[in-house]
Amino acid sequence: MLVGLLRDKQSVDSSQELQLSLFDETDYVPRAARGIRRKLGLAVDIAKNRLNWRMTRNRFARFTVVSQFFPPDFAATGQLLDDLSARLARKGLQVQVLTGQPAYAYNESAADRIVFDLNRCIRRTRLSRLVPQKLRGRAINGVLFCGRVAMRLVRYTRRGDLILYTTEPAYLPVLGWMMHLVTRTPYVVLFYDLYPDVLFRLGVLPRDHWICRLWETLNAKVCASAQSVIVLSEPIAERVCQMAPEARSKIQVIPSWANPDVIQPRPKSVNRFAVANGLTKSFTVMYSGNQGRCHDLDTLMAAAKLLRDERDIKFVLIGKGALHPHLREIAAEWELSNCRFLPYQDPEVLPESLTAADVAVVSVGSQSESLVAPCKLYGHLAAGTPIAAISPADSYLAQLVEREGCGRWFANGNAEALARWIKDLKDQPQLVQAYGQSARDLLMRTATPDLVVDRYWSVIQPNLPSRKVLESPQLTATPNLIPNWSLINPSGFSEAMTHA
Repeated sequence: MLVGLLRDKQSVDSSQELQLSLFDETDYVPRAARGIRRKLGLAVDIAKNRLNWRMTRNRFARFTVVSQFFPPDFAATGQLLDDLSARLARKGLQVQVLTGQPAYAYNESAADRIVFDLNRCIRRTRLSRLVPQKLRGRAINGVLFCGRVAMRLVRYTRRGDLILYTTEPAYLPVLGWMMHLVTRTPYVVLFYDLYPDVLFRLGVLPRDHWICRLWETLNAKVCASAQSVIVLSEPIAERVCQMAPEARSKIQVIPSWANPDVIQPRPKSVNRFAVANGLTKSFTVMYSGNQGRCHDLDTLMAAAKLLRDERDIKFVLIGKGALHPHLREIAAEWELSNCRFLPYQDPEVLPESLTAADVAVVSVGSQSESLVAPCKLYGHLAAGTPIAAISPADSYLAQLVEREGCGRWFANGNAEALARWIKDLKDQPQLVQAYGQSARDLLMRTATPDLVVDRYWSVIQPNLPSRKVLESPQLTATPNLIPNWSLINPSGFSEAMTHA
């Protein structure tokens, strides 16, 4: 009888286990089916968009943008191009972006290889990050990226579409000129910085090195054959004119920009970034962006040393770069408890991180004037923050800040004057407000998205093939694509403004 009871209990347990197994299976299968249907739907959307993209390529004007860096990268050049390409696509222009996989995105290690957005197709290659991101590795990755892009661009022979080449990587415009020789495809060059000038100014190579001489010769040919040459500042324009005099009439100076609707001045008491980082009651001096070799951050650190006994003045450095380890060593050696280092901030955080500053530092190294244009300036202008400009005396940055009354200029190495000014501002809130209002007014007059994109459009439109229609059909957005910061969260472009 006992054996019978045990058998009955085992039978009941087995039945319950079977029912539980069946319940789990019926619960799991619909989820799996939904996943399969979703993947199939995604594949169908991509296939439809690809077919539509191919069928319309000979009917509608298409603008191709080539840059190694693009969101989700934090690199400023990519963030700027994301916003620009999205806005051009909304004008009815088909835009294709040829780029690489993320190299500077600290939250994402990979992105979709092909993405369709509103009138926009983004194609990524994995070759752009095969080698670790050291100096030599970046150069090799750049060469591999150029090679992969060249294979794709050859297919556009005689199609007549306009192509924009950036200086990411620095030798990409040379590829554009070579492709033009082969395909006769018209192109525009966008110079963010000037090579090989950066190399010999920073002492990487001597000026008379054969690489520098060859590069300058090729740059002259690049500019001469381009439909237009876009630069970010007047000093860079002058240097391009010296390098390629025949291209003077083609040069357009178009600045970077920031979105004043997204980045707006706000009190620290309601600023979540300031509250989270304990900055609500301190006078905050902020440097937000790339801590690279072209920027003078030693003057800033020396000012922090002079003010280290001022308990209510804090220095916040956001970002990374080649100088980051050096800056941390200085802070440790000088025991700068008033300095705090934070990583790059996510795009949605930037409107609050930028407005947590009482003074914003924008710097150019003494050897880098006329070579780079720090885009971070424009995000701080939108935030209505006084600008402390550290640069050579004849720099456009110094002239802009002094002329517009949005801050104060300081010569490279003049940490004493910088420290005095910071202390004066802390004691005179009305000055902070006056400088900040001038900063905001400057942005609204000269560097809003609408103003700057219209200037890009004036360069692009005349060079589009006249036989093709401008208005293009709307593509279906690919689900789960890379966030388009300019459409989903316009503060993404502000990342470009701060990370240059």
